[in-house]
Amino acid sequence: MSFDDGKMLVIPAVDIKNGKCVQLVQGKPGTEQVIIENPEKVAKKWEDEGAKIIHVIDLDGALESKDNLKTIKKILNEVSVPIQLGGGIRSLEYAEKLLNLDIERLIIGTMGLEKPDTIAKLSNDFGSERIMISLDSKDSQVVIKGWTEKIAKKPSEISKKFENIGAGSILYTNVDVEGLLKGFDVTPAIELVESVNIPVVYAGGITTLEDIKKLSSTGVKGVVIGSAIYKKKINLKNALKYQNIQ
Repeated sequence: MSFDDGKMLVIPAVDIKNGKCVQLVQGKPGTEQVIIENPEKVAKKWEDEGAKIIHVIDLDGALESKDNLKTIKKILNEVSVPIQLGGGIRSLEYAEKLLNLDIERLIIGTMGLEKPDTIAKLSNDFGSERIMISLDSKDSQVVIKGWTEKIAKKPSEISKKFENIGAGSILYTNVDVEGLLKGFDVTPAIELVESVNIPVVYAGGITTLEDIKKLSSTGVKGVVIGSAIYKKKINLKNALKYQNIQ
């Protein structure tokens, strides 16, 4: 699923913890506000409602150094649309295993920030369009290791480096507003978009259709929606209409 067609993709999230689909507040364990069995059925529901790509995050991988590979495989078997996957990708070997499973796009955070050469190698071996660097921010600083450690840089200050070494796109999550359903400031997203020539996908705080409309004018190539669709603040079918507004 390329970002090259000029449209902004609206991408539903399926976050996995202990083999279940959950929604956390600001990524903190114990804040589960949504817990649903069979994440693969949830992913299929979003596909059936018109999603062109599904955003899957392995929270156990990101937070506890274990993986949900069995559940990830179930999702891949259940849906026919592409999957972009992140969470707990800490080694080249695991990244390669996932890419060989036909994950469309791999979202790499901590490993890429600590070992940038892994981004270059994966991009070279699998194609830059399949490698997405995750530049998430809290208090305007990049955070890693399940959003528990800060790097004293803004995403827009290090984004060009990752474009230059082979990242094909950027996932930007605004952790300050993630899961709170209270809206967000678009300024950091605009700064990031203007800092690079590769596509930027935004996540965090999207609560209303107006939020999606607002993002459609920032230059981001995708928006990830989580809590808002699970808590029925946004109807996914209505949100998907904004894919055609540019």
